[in-house]
Amino acid sequence: MKLINKPRWAISENDVTPETVYKQRRDILKKLGITLATLPVASQVPAGIFDIFSDKKASSPAPDKRVILNATKPQQYQTPLSLTPEDKVLKYNNFYEFGTDKASPAELASNFITDPWKVEVAGLVNSPITLDYDDLFKKFTLEERIYRLRCVEAWSMNVPWIGFPLADLIKLASPKSDAKYVAFETLYDPKQMPGQASRRLGGGIDFPYVEGLRLDEAMNPLTLVAVGLYGKNLAPQNGAPLRLVVPWKYGFKSIKSIVKIHLTDKQPPTTWNQLAASEYGFYANVNPQVDHPRWSQASERFIGEGSLFSSRRQPTTMFNGYQEEVASLYKGMDLRKNY
Repeated sequence: MKLINKPRWAISENDVTPETVYKQRRDILKKLGITLATLPVASQVPAGIFDIFSDKKASSPAPDKRVILNATKPQQYQTPLSLTPEDKVLKYNNFYEFGTDKASPAELASNFITDPWKVEVAGLVNSPITLDYDDLFKKFTLEERIYRLRCVEAWSMNVPWIGFPLADLIKLASPKSDAKYVAFETLYDPKQMPGQASRRLGGGIDFPYVEGLRLDEAMNPLTLVAVGLYGKNLAPQNGAPLRLVVPWKYGFKSIKSIVKIHLTDKQPPTTWNQLAASEYGFYANVNPQVDHPRWSQASERFIGEGSLFSSRRQPTTMFNGYQEEVASLYKGMDLRKNY
């Protein structure tokens, strides 16, 4: 069947090796003459890559209690991407509030309470608003959008998110003319989020987690407030009940479990930039020409079926493939300086 109006980001991922390769990974390592001792030291590779070699068996998360969501499916976002299996999206997460290991969020967030919930939209707005849990699903038209997700650690996923444009939410609050940025804040609740209670478990982050966008980035049609994925509401480990999804930026910009959205006239602080400014800039646009200080961003490991050996290695594309939609936002900017 001929594809009509194929989006630029709809690059096909094919030739996935069967999952049996993963089960034979030790034999493959031996045949390749590779041992863990010969691999690069951790400081030279993206965080999380060694968990693929681990024999640790993560405990199974609680049964899925999510509910099916009704969402429209705009044609321009129904791209023919090879989706990352739902099971991996649910179990392979960066959410330091629940630990730094990829499996920890699914294990430690299973009893996280997301209803009731309040999210405040305030700051330089004419009509401050506070939404509750039900408002997230009733006040907006929910859409399913298949987006690429690119992590700064040089791995990627393709995910069918469900949500609504952030612009729709901001418009409800009526921004003032001097508003230039949007600041976001994650829930702070150390009793529910063990990573917030322990600097060791939480990776040394000074919580609560904060993020920010320029107002024009926030109002871009691609910027999504996600409330679900794979046809259901978000699981706790994926940022329930609402998270940001900015598909042309590295994943750490997509802040999870949001409770505050404030418009401001000053560039807001962001968590990873505060923690390591030389490694994580405010903009965090996916850019294959600007490496992380400790690893290349020129290519990425797509997480699909199988393991490290069967995952398809592919080149990184500028703005994660969304150049046509967002490049104009940065016209005239030095994207090496404003990384």
